Amino acid sequence: MNLVKRFLKSEDGPTATEYAVMLALIIIVALGAITGLGTTVDTIFTNVDTALPTGGAAS
Repeated sequence: MNLVKRFLKSEDGPTATEYAVMLALIIIVALGAITGLGTTVDTIFTNVDTALPTGGAAS
């Protein structure tokens, strides 16, 4: 019974949970930023590819 009481009074569990939630939020924000950056870079490369002349034999 004392073991259960100590477990319920312990603050290690909530602290670990808080760290897990913060880590999850950081991962979500990082994924969002990477996705947005990837879309921007893809658009830039598409614009550059469209602006370049097509390759071919020189006359």
